[in-house]
Order: sequence, then structure tokens, then C-alpha cells
Amino acid sequence: MTDTRPVLSALYCHPVKSMRGQRLDASPVSAAGLPFDRMWMVGDANGRFVTGREYPELVLIDAQASALGVTLSASGRAPLFVPNSAFDDPAPVTVWGDRFSAWRGAVEADEWISAYIGARLTLMWTGAETARRVKAEQQVPLSFADGFPLLIIGQASLDDLSARVGRPLAMERFRPNLVVSGAPAFAEDGWKRIRIGTCTFRIVKPCERCVFTTVDPDTGRKALDQEPLRTLAKYRKTPDGVIFGQNVIAEGDGELRCGMDVEILE
Repeated sequence: MTDTRPVLSALYCHPVKSMRGQRLDASPVSAAGLPFDRMWMVGDANGRFVTGREYPELVLIDAQASALGVTLSASGRAPLFVPNSAFDDPAPVTVWGDRFSAWRGAVEADEWISAYIGARLTLMWTGAETARRVKAEQQVPLSFADGFPLLIIGQASLDDLSARVGRPLAMERFRPNLVVSGAPAFAEDGWKRIRIGTCTFRIVKPCERCVFTTVDPDTGRKALDQEPLRTLAKYRKTPDGVIFGQNVIAEGDGELRCGMDVEILE
């Protein structure tokens, strides 16, 4: 008999929005999400966020975070450590209509990213504590993430999509934080509260997907056949958009480790 007990099978942190994430074996978690997740982002001259939608090559830049800063590396470029102390210029930034204060001023990083991408871009930092909050829940801090601190996807959901598209798809192209195995495809759509370890999580709303899902994380190129977004639109379209994955808020602090049981509370 096959054991179909849901377990946390993967953990991902994406220190710089749209850049390559870090796969983790374990991590603390809090209402703010995973430490360092989307604490940095790339912006234009006006502080408006830019992503792999506009510059798919961003996914080819590796970002490794620590309490002291972030290290950027990419093929053909010398790695660059960007200390948090380099961000010495407070500046307004905009993410999906949210306008709030963050930090810029890491000139060397700006030059490094701009040279690699071929466009004038700026690296931004939330600061040690983000000034942003989740729109509907002002007590919940939010980094440069799209709208919520955490994203959960079921492995079976990805397997279902890959089968429909006709080729294997990397989980990384959907940029989740939490991946759950051992549950049926799209079981996460019906969850309201879950527990992993000692921490409980609220599933808040589905995640609407865009053209960024068509960017191959290994090549930095958009799929000419518009997959997997085209297939998702055939069976995952709602009045709010094409959905895949669920946005999540942790209800307290805890420690996550891959292999932990996922208990469905509600």
C-alpha cells in the first residue's frame, strides 16, 4: 500500500525577486515568510520593480543571501558580494501598485546587473525591516514578494500540469516557497489551515499566474509555445485569472525541515 501522507518535500527561498532561488533543507519561518525571501529586487530609474517578465535573463543570476548581504553570480561574470551597508539612499519603490520606502545606493551592484542584462537597472533592498504590509492584513509584514509572504504548491499539481503539457516542468519556474508531496493534484486549493512542525499556516487565496511561468529557469528564455500558461488557461482559469498554487501566511514562528508531515487542519 502506497503511503500518501502529505509531507513538506521542498523549501525554496528567492533572495532577489526574479533571480534564481536557493533550495533549502531547513529554514525558520515567521509571519514575514522565510528569512531573506525577496528582500532584494531589481528596479528601474523610478523605483518600479522589474522582473523576469521584462528581463527573462534575470532568472540566470544566482543570489545567495546572508544577514550581511547578498552575493550575485552568473556565467561569465565574477561573483559580487553586495553588503547591506551599501544601500545608503532611502527611496520610494513600487511593487504592483504598492508604493513604500526602501533602499538603493549599491552602485557596484547596479553596474553589475545592468551590464549583465543590458539595461539600466538598480538593486533595491527592503532594509532590515520592511516598511510594506500585506494589503488586506496590515499586521503582516511583506517583502518585495508579489502580494503575500509565502507560496505553496503540491508536487502532484505540477506533475498533472507536466503530463498535460507533454514535457517535464521544473518547479522552480513557479517560484514557490513550500512544496508538498503525497497529496492529490490541487489538493492545496481546498485547504484553509495546515500545520507543519509546530507552525500553523493560513491558505489565503489562489496565486494568479502570468507570462513569467513561460520562462525556462535553465535557459532564461520564454517558451515559443507559451507553455505552460497556455495549458493552465484551459483548465485553471477563474474570474480572477489563471491560478496555480496558493498564497499562505504563517500564524507564528517555527522551524521547517524537508520531510516534515503536513497536517490538514481545515
